[in-house]
Amino acid sequence: MLGLSLVLGATGCGDQLDEVKPQTSLNRDVILSDPNAAMTLYYGVYGSFRSYHGTLFSLGEMRSEIWADGLFTESEDGGARNYYTHNIDVNNVPATNWAGFYSLLDKLNTAIKLFPQTPVPDDQKNRVLAEMHGLRGYIYYTMLKTWGGVPLTTEPVTQVGGLADLYRERATPDAVMAQVKADIDQSLALFGSDNALTGGFTGTSKHIYWNRAATLTLKGDAYLWSGTHMGGGSADFAAAQQALEEVGTIGGLGLLENYADLFNPAREAGNKEIIFAINYEKDEGTMGVYGNFRVNTTQASTLLLDPLTNPRTVAQAYPYLAGASRVGMSEGMIQKLQNPDDKRIAATFQVMYRDVAPTYPIAGVLLTKFAGRQDAGAQLYDTDFPVYRYADVLLMLAEAKTKQGMDPSAEINQIRARAYGSDYTPYENGSQEDNMRAILEEDLREFIGEGRRWWSLRRAGNEWVFAYVDPVYLAAGQEYKLLLPISVGMLNSDPKLTQTPGY
Repeated sequence: MLGLSLVLGATGCGDQLDEVKPQTSLNRDVILSDPNAAMTLYYGVYGSFRSYHGTLFSLGEMRSEIWADGLFTESEDGGARNYYTHNIDVNNVPATNWAGFYSLLDKLNTAIKLFPQTPVPDDQKNRVLAEMHGLRGYIYYTMLKTWGGVPLTTEPVTQVGGLADLYRERATPDAVMAQVKADIDQSLALFGSDNALTGGFTGTSKHIYWNRAATLTLKGDAYLWSGTHMGGGSADFAAAQQALEEVGTIGGLGLLENYADLFNPAREAGNKEIIFAINYEKDEGTMGVYGNFRVNTTQASTLLLDPLTNPRTVAQAYPYLAGASRVGMSEGMIQKLQNPDDKRIAATFQVMYRDVAPTYPIAGVLLTKFAGRQDAGAQLYDTDFPVYRYADVLLMLAEAKTKQGMDPSAEINQIRARAYGSDYTPYENGSQEDNMRAILEEDLREFIGEGRRWWSLRRAGNEWVFAYVDPVYLAAGQEYKLLLPISVGMLNSDPKLTQTPGY
């Protein structure tokens, strides 16, 4: 089920070590009899979740306008291009095999099924189950947004008599959303009044385990979606508002004063803005998702940063940063975002210029938000990836208010004040359309590289997707393309499956 490496306490006694029975896997009996094995299953779920970082980023951002038609210095990444040009059909399917999410879901289902029977103390057991239900709700919500109806399974696979045992029809979108909301409710019930942000039972001060604030944020997110797309209307918007406002009452949460500190690996402990993040640590796991958003070492010595005011090569500024510039921003997007007063931009990317005086043409952008830090003569990519942070809460709360005809300016202005400083221009309440556009403009600048933008446009409403995405790639009347198809191979392998509507 899960690989297990046991770290044995040193006893200095060889014959005692001879009595140890090495365990290279976890089975049901071990989990039900040994609390340490049960907790290994728990930690293993988070290790598995981390491996989906690239998937969550691609599904949540690469179909948006941010990276479309960008400038880059090497050959274009064809897979990324298919996302942002929406070059998608039944013969060209990204994230096939449901992006592998069912492997993770099986681990979650296993933990939810077995933990009530383990010898783990009850308070610890309830916390684990609360986290697992929250994570399962988050995964099914991600799948709902990606494919619409998907097969639903809440039981672990324990034995397979034949392939037919694995066949599953796609549940309706309403049924999937009902499962998401059921997991949210169960998670909140199990958390009770436990608002601890750390969890994990390890003494860490990093917010890298699912928590009650994360479940409330997911509730706000999911209810905004069902209110917009699934007939929930004002009741769901009100429920979203209530959940998001409750997040604001949890101690230890709020906006960091300095935006750049969000992505400083040295400032992750006790970071009050992070609600839940994927953890990266030296000698444990490092981030490999953003290689195509950087530049190779040869070009780093020829491309310039700030050629007119503070000229230096990329290699001088970032001597150990490496990658390949295969995805980029368009010059129009760069010009839209570049604002010296917006502290978010300098903390997110650097513009690279070719060393051709006096024009210094733009070569591309270097995503530095997740660049990590220098360590022992190398670049260590150990920045945690935020799944939810307090800025999400504020902008979704603004969205919930906007969709109810209320004034969202207080939340928008908290975001602006942090971004621009004390001299920021306050936003004043406008029409519903003006308010939604203001929210989406802050969302664009706030979350570059964090796998949010596509989902934000989708959650806002289909009209906003078509307003921001180039109609050359996605035009009104192609609403079916907002969801992904499944592959012919999947249809051939499972006779109960049907294709995503419209394909």
